[in-house]
Amino acid sequence: MHGQRRGWGKGGGIRCAAVLAAALVAASGAGSAGPPARIGGGQAPAAAAIPVAVFGRDDRVPVPAGLREVQEKIGLLFSARGRTVCTAFCVGRDIVATAGHCLHRIAGERPPHAADFTFARNFDALRDPVRIAGHASGAASQHVMSGATSLSVRPPIDATRDWAFVRLARPACTKGGLPVRVLPVEQIVSEAAAGRVFQIAYHRDYSPWKLALSRPCGVARSFEAADWSRIARDFSAPDTLILHTCDTGGASSGSPLLLDGPDGPEVIGINVGTYVHSRVLMQKGKVARRLKADTIANTAVASAAFADKLDAFRRAAILGSPAQVRELQALLAGRGLFAGKADGTYGPELRSAIEAYEKAEGLPVTGLASEAILKRLGAGGGAADRAPRKAGRRARS
Repeated sequence: MHGQRRGWGKGGGIRCAAVLAAALVAASGAGSAGPPARIGGGQAPAAAAIPVAVFGRDDRVPVPAGLREVQEKIGLLFSARGRTVCTAFCVGRDIVATAGHCLHRIAGERPPHAADFTFARNFDALRDPVRIAGHASGAASQHVMSGATSLSVRPPIDATRDWAFVRLARPACTKGGLPVRVLPVEQIVSEAAAGRVFQIAYHRDYSPWKLALSRPCGVARSFEAADWSRIARDFSAPDTLILHTCDTGGASSGSPLLLDGPDGPEVIGINVGTYVHSRVLMQKGKVARRLKADTIANTAVASAAFADKLDAFRRAAILGSPAQVRELQALLAGRGLFAGKADGTYGPELRSAIEAYEKAEGLPVTGLASEAILKRLGAGGGAADRAPRKAGRRARS
């Protein structure tokens, strides 16, 4: 944890250190209220201690008619069993994007089951829930691609790996997907200064389960309470980090950060959480008391971190049966890349083994259990399978 000692004091006769600590507060609805009322039945209970990050006046308003087409491409991604509610948005007819922590949780927490998740596009207006592909056969996790399966919310914070794509069981995004545009963060700062950056999301505290527009959204590198040199130290891969001041509440994780493009709104990032500095009293190396928390900004991962991965995910034909996954596990184990049990399930260990193989072969790194990877391994493709030639001149007949 990065922090700066602010002075010493005495507490109960024991010397205590007052330390400034950084953290990221997820903007999902994880661990709070259950499923939305329209799908879960009954009334959704009010959530206690909902994290809200509003900067100055609350600028959230109902989505205007002029953005109705965008509204049709955004929905709720939730798990009643995992008590998780996030925003997600269409990037294809059967693919949605969201924040990775919605599906994987943060480091040290038990992740929910991918098969338990439901996506509901334009939730307030439609009644069209759809599950993740492979949910019926136990293969749902194979149809999720993410920046990481374990995310740290303490420095170095993994905000720029906090993205995920989900393939749906059927093409529920009948209005198509939102276009993704890659821009340098410096240009995003300029676009925000011109009033062209905004966010559309669900929020527990603002008209629950109705989309809201947040505009204007400021984007900056440095803030009054923290400059960029300090902020950059708190994040892993800070080059694709967007610090913004769109007003947000719980369940806004996974919502698109949008830009007014020449042909309509374009996705330039995914909202993932709120960056805070907390002043705490340390006693014998442990937090004795939290004194104060200052909200610095909301955070989003820029599309530069995931745009190329989306293309790979769209093209991938994912293995559909446990038998195929077991075969893949056995082939990777034969190369010394997979040490887990060949049980036909896809998890972090198998993903890491696939990534290691892809890196060794000079392939795009996806970690996906795809038909292409299985075919390549089964055919003995790769440098490790090519027998070395013996030195010496060829004998003449």
